[in-house]
Amino acid sequence: MILYLDTSSLVKLYVDEPGSEDVALLLETAEIAATSVLAYPEARAALARRRRERSLSPAAHRAARGALDADWPRVLSLDVAEPLARQAGDLAERHRLRGFDALHLASFLAIAKEFPGEAVRFSSADKALERAARTATAGRRRRR
Repeated sequence: MILYLDTSSLVKLYVDEPGSEDVALLLETAEIAATSVLAYPEARAALARRRRERSLSPAAHRAARGALDADWPRVLSLDVAEPLARQAGDLAERHRLRGFDALHLASFLAIAKEFPGEAVRFSSADKALERAARTATAGRRRRR
C-alpha cells in the first residue's frame, strides 16, 4: 500500500497529538510514504508554531525537526508543476478546498494514477479533505 500523507498527518508522526498513533499504524503497513514537496515547509512551519506557542519544548522541537529531516529522503515527494497546480485549482473549486489542500489532493491523485495497480490511501486530519479524496477517487473508479 502507498500512503499519501497531507501535512496534518505528516506532523502527527513527529508530535504526539490525537491521531498520531493511527497515522503511525498506517505508516507501518505502507510500502511507500508519499506527499507533496510542499508538506516539508508546511510541517516545519507547524513545528515552529508549536515551539512558539510552547506546546513543544526547545528540545522536543529540535528532535521533531531532526526526525523530519532524517525521514524526508525516504518519502516519495511530488513536485508542484503547472499541470498539477491547474488540476489543484479545479479541485479547489469543485470540492471547496483551500489552495494547499487542493495541491495535496491533486498530488494524491497523481500518485494513484502513477501506480494504477497499487492500493493508494489518503491520510489527513481534515475531514473535508478526506471526503474530497474519497469523492475524487470514487469518480475515477466509476469512469474506468
